[in-house]
Amino acid sequence: MDRVLITGANGLLGSKLIELYGKHKDHIIFATSRGVNRFQKLPSNATYQALDIAEESQVEAVLSYLAPQAVIHTAAMTNVDQCELNHEECLKQNVTAVEILSRVCSKMGIFLLHLSTDFIFDGKNGPYRETDKPAPISFYGQTKLKAEQIIQSTTGLQWAIARTVLVYGYAPGLSRSNIVLWARQNLMAGKEIQVVDDQWRTPTLAEDLAMGCYLIVDNASKGIYHLSGPDLFTPYDIAQAVADHFKLDKKLIHRANAGTFSQPASRPPRTGFIIDKARTELGYSPHTFKDGLALLQSQLEAQSTA
Repeated sequence: MDRVLITGANGLLGSKLIELYGKHKDHIIFATSRGVNRFQKLPSNATYQALDIAEESQVEAVLSYLAPQAVIHTAAMTNVDQCELNHEECLKQNVTAVEILSRVCSKMGIFLLHLSTDFIFDGKNGPYRETDKPAPISFYGQTKLKAEQIIQSTTGLQWAIARTVLVYGYAPGLSRSNIVLWARQNLMAGKEIQVVDDQWRTPTLAEDLAMGCYLIVDNASKGIYHLSGPDLFTPYDIAQAVADHFKLDKKLIHRANAGTFSQPASRPPRTGFIIDKARTELGYSPHTFKDGLALLQSQLEAQSTA
């Protein structure tokens, strides 16, 4: 599939997908997001198109005009607490937009790859396989599961779903942080941080997730795939590893449990993914967390000297 449209192009995964596809000049890439393009320099095989995926007339017009063979749908409302506090906007971005994309892609014969999350699980029995039964405990998780169900039930739609866990990485100009950058920034500033040690995740390097998406689309692989890193950690473990790697003061890191923080949304205690299916069927081979930190460090250093 050589004509690929990416939603959420201004986000971390979107920017990594554009970067990756930029190295494959046999593809034509359409980067889309609400508002203006924040990507510093688009590759020569990419163009930017503003698109509000929650507006069906816009989606119809843009997809009809650009005629992609595949859509990688990365755009979503992912702030779990904001979703809990603003159901209407969360439903619009995470459910209505998917209904529209599924309908239009089915009608136009476009392959749809949808990004989903470990938060569709309750976290009682992680890490999870693709065949495990979802049971979300937050409104965010409920909307993401609903989106999956819409995709799977849309008549005639060629689809795949890539679920992922706690994505981290660096891209210039991003407005949102992630756990690795947050820990590094605070520790560099000499600030004490409280980090939970009773939740478990398999943190995912954004480059690895982008490669997994690329492999799914390139092979037109259908079905559900779990794409994450290979290592199961608590956020406390992650902060410790960040301090070790960047030679920062670990004494600033304090253990906490989930009950320490008053957050609107519940978090599943133990998720993480078993990624055997993606390894076997796609050739997915993610970085270890240690190697992911080394790559992120090289990017930060390159940016600081640019």
